[in-house]
Amino acid sequence: MDDVVTTDLGAYLRARRDRLRPQDHGFETGRGRRVRGLRRQEVAELAGISADYYLRLEQGKDRRPSAQVLASLARTFGLDADGREHLFRLAGQVGPRSRTAVSPAPGSDGGPGSDPGSDPGGARRPAVDLTSMLSSWSTIPAWVVDRHHDLVAVNDLGRLLLPAGCEPGANVLEEVVRRADRATDERHRAAWDRTVADMTAALRFHAEPGEPRLDELVQTLSSRSHTFHRVWADHEARPLREGWAPVEVEPFGPVTFRWQTLEVSGGEHFLSSFSGPPGSAAAAAVEYLRARHQVEVRLREDAILDAWRSVPAWSGGTESSRVSVP
Repeated sequence: MDDVVTTDLGAYLRARRDRLRPQDHGFETGRGRRVRGLRRQEVAELAGISADYYLRLEQGKDRRPSAQVLASLARTFGLDADGREHLFRLAGQVGPRSRTAVSPAPGSDGGPGSDPGSDPGGARRPAVDLTSMLSSWSTIPAWVVDRHHDLVAVNDLGRLLLPAGCEPGANVLEEVVRRADRATDERHRAAWDRTVADMTAALRFHAEPGEPRLDELVQTLSSRSHTFHRVWADHEARPLREGWAPVEVEPFGPVTFRWQTLEVSGGEHFLSSFSGPPGSAAAAAVEYLRARHQVEVRLREDAILDAWRSVPAWSGGTESSRVSVP
């Protein structure tokens, strides 16, 4: 893990250095400058460390820079709180995020105070609890993913916003990347690209370097999508909180929804809900989907009742043996 973390630290430092503009920091620009951002020695000067030491950090030869050095680099790069946290984590200054299990519900097999780690079903309990919670939300499209954007739970309205066939176990980021790559309208393509960038930054922020699932997902998406390959190379890292995203809703077409994401299960899962201001196309789309879903549920219930009514009496039985259906 140390090698992976150090490699990611060097790549992150290089990416941030490339984004700094010489003129913003009092350095001359001219034809002799061949680097995209600042030179290594310029970053070292701003951070108050030696150029040789900074070079060792980028090359991964120094595995554990001090908190003081990291704080100075964070100021030099102008990192916000999320970027600073990511930098410190890459340098091993803070441990991996805790994976707190959801406490067993009253009356569950585990019982109050039971140890989830000793319960064979404990690993499944968070997904069960989240699925139950989302099922009670009848007016808000919502779903839950893990830190790799693998779908864990989704309610009925949320399922209508997700791409067809996107059920628990599917990867939502893969589906979004696929939509972004297929978008042809310039305005909607830009919105899809922003969504890919936001979700990719969250993937990098929450996942632990060197995780097999992370490596598999990044390799798969990088080989399939130029958009993802480009965004991943930016080394942006920040959690999802809120924003706007386009969703294809028939018969409305592309509709822009406001989304909010909350961390649940101690950082293991992330709950996203979708809505729109009163009078907006998004609000109308949600109401339409809700009404359509209610009709579909009623039609299914009627079909089941009709099927029961059509069942003949058991052979050899009497008419009174037929199941009574109102």
